[in-house]
Amino acid sequence: MCSTDFGLYARDRRRLAPAPVRAYRGSVDEVELDWAARRPHLALRGLVSRYGGYHQRGFTMPLHRGLPSEHVTFIVSLADPVRMIGMPGTGQGAGSWQGFASGLHTGPALIAPDEVQAGIQLDLNPLGVRTLLGVSASDLAGCVVDLTDLPRPGFAALPGRLREAPTWARRFEILDEVLLASARRDREYAPAGEIGWAWHRMRAHAGSVRIADLAADVGWSRRHFSERFAREIGLAPKQAARVVRFGRATAVLRGGDVLRPGGGGLGGLAHACGYFDQAHLTNEFKAMAGCTPGSWIAEELPFLQYPGPGSEAE
Repeated sequence: MCSTDFGLYARDRRRLAPAPVRAYRGSVDEVELDWAARRPHLALRGLVSRYGGYHQRGFTMPLHRGLPSEHVTFIVSLADPVRMIGMPGTGQGAGSWQGFASGLHTGPALIAPDEVQAGIQLDLNPLGVRTLLGVSASDLAGCVVDLTDLPRPGFAALPGRLREAPTWARRFEILDEVLLASARRDREYAPAGEIGWAWHRMRAHAGSVRIADLAADVGWSRRHFSERFAREIGLAPKQAARVVRFGRATAVLRGGDVLRPGGGGLGGLAHACGYFDQAHLTNEFKAMAGCTPGSWIAEELPFLQYPGPGSEAE
């Protein structure tokens, strides 16, 4: 979306009603949950997939795995800083962040969870990162960048502003304000249409698409296509396709149906998500999650089964 479009939306934003907040409050396996989600402002929807807020009390898992996904992750903690004890395949050391952005990666980010956790997570389209954050997706690939180190002045104050807001709805409104202001600072950058098309096609086919075919369809050599793709997305096309396919598999697992009687089990999941067989799926889990599917299910099982957001809105 060009800067002119953002200007038009900025003038009309008072007349645009925000999307409804979906919320869930309850408990799962003695963990108290307060969960909320909302779609971003209309002008941001090509850049941000969703806002998600969470407040969990009674958390006892010794380790949480931040799995590879097709989104750039943007997190603001409303409690203690997020403590990462294992980084996803880079030379960056462990650390703690009150707010950060993290690009696409092909290994797990290992997080030491606190008994009380609260925060907001945004799922960003890699092609929109430069417009929103002032850096490219390749600058963020496989690492964590503190919000105060991003070249956008509104991000440094976000943790304090969001912590003081009284409701999830108000927090999401603040995100709309800050991100719209940040996006309007961009006046020149527009991602290559060919890469946008190829990324959309790769996601639409859940990563099961030949890279040579994508390059041929946009009329580029495979080498040129791979270089341009990595520059915009942050991963080479083959790596990105693996991440997209893996994200589809974990999404199906989170849905829970595959674990129920008659759901097909891990063999059926492997077939449905484009893996050769269950062994192939298991190997990808070991590479991208650092454990087998069974171990991950055992760690996450209570939250794989929780009922999810209800219709309740603030």
